Amino acid sequence: MGKHDAAGVSNIVDAFPYRAWYADSMKKCQEGLRGRIGILRRLSAAREVETMPRKPKRPCSFPGCPKLTEGRFCEEHEKQENRRYEKYDRVRRKYGRKWEHIRNRYAAKHPFCEECQKKGLLRPVEEVHHKLPLAEGGTHDEDNLLSLCRTCHAKLHALRGDRWCTNKKPR
Repeated sequence: MGKHDAAGVSNIVDAFPYRAWYADSMKKCQEGLRGRIGILRRLSAAREVETMPRKPKRPCSFPGCPKLTEGRFCEEHEKQENRRYEKYDRVRRKYGRKWEHIRNRYAAKHPFCEECQKKGLLRPVEEVHHKLPLAEGGTHDEDNLLSLCRTCHAKLHALRGDRWCTNKKPR
């Protein structure tokens, strides 16, 4: 290993013409890359010319409106829908996570329907009702709440003439 031959080459690696081989390999790689880059350029140029067609306009979702729009509603009805949504959203904020905690605390203190207890029946609480609704200025105070079973809750709303939800779980 430490000895040199007549040409001054110390080992087989130095004798191998690797620099010429490396330069030749790099040249082939660069030619291959140039070819691939050219293909990619041609593809991207073709895509720039080709654009996606626009989605066709559709009728406004407001009942009876014949106007065509790109969105869900035409401009006129979108404003109306936004106002309606804002009104719904304000109501929803009244019955958020805070209400859930108040409701659970009240139901834990009053585990049976208060209307059924007056009749001598013990039915578990399913709903917590506001005596004076929030929309009419009521609050979440305990003196404004009632623990009720689903039947009594439906009766109270029917007596008031309220429109009551049918999306509740059936008993």
